[in-house]
Amino acid sequence: MIHIENLTKSFVATTKKGFKKESTTVHAVNAISFDCKPGRIFSLLGPNGAGKTTTLRMIAGIINPSSGTAIVDGVDISKGNDEVKKRIGFLTGSTGLYERLNPDETIEFFGKLYKIPEAQLSERKEYLFEKLGINDFRKKRIGQMSTGMKQKVSIARTLIHDPEVLIFDEPTSGLDVITAESIIDLIRESKENNKTVIFSSHIMSEVDLLCDDLAIINKGAIIYNDTFENFKGEMKAANLTQEFINRVKQA
Repeated sequence: MIHIENLTKSFVATTKKGFKKESTTVHAVNAISFDCKPGRIFSLLGPNGAGKTTTLRMIAGIINPSSGTAIVDGVDISKGNDEVKKRIGFLTGSTGLYERLNPDETIEFFGKLYKIPEAQLSERKEYLFEKLGINDFRKKRIGQMSTGMKQKVSIARTLIHDPEVLIFDEPTSGLDVITAESIIDLIRESKENNKTVIFSSHIMSEVDLLCDDLAIINKGAIIYNDTFENFKGEMKAANLTQEFINRVKQA
């Protein structure tokens, strides 16, 4: 489970006016609260620059919040950052892989970082490679791969330690239909395995396929937080995309 309460990320912006410098505090994320429950898929929607990625990176322990609380699988991120990272799988559209390694070497490396026993690591790796269709290029260097191939390896890296909490930040952005579908299938499978899943996406068809609970963030603030079923029941627009646009404009 993920529990977020009054989570805030602020920074100081400096502007120059003539010979003077003026500093103002900017809230990238401003006192947001929500819960993500096991066995349900929570979608975080918002326009570019709304605070989605900043929120997800705080939950994942990559950046520290300015204030507020984030409890991930029972661990407060402010008190147990390393412990939180062990319980989380975080996938973004940017792969961040070592280009000189091949998939075998990459997953072995990350598996050892998580201190997974060798036999368990080998079994888990083979399962993920088969599931994701990586076997055909498992000995190919990352630097020689297509974007879709790299993303598949990133998924395997994200899931190798079988985390209880999964965070997907626009995971299908720029991918071909087949690779995107494999990610969607894994998100569904994670839900069936009672994992806690939170994802952001600009693709409303994906939201419609996957979402159980929904929050909309705009200018760093949560403007909607309820079940997706209730969101659809309250719709006044002709489709989900237009409903989303209308709510952002009205906020």
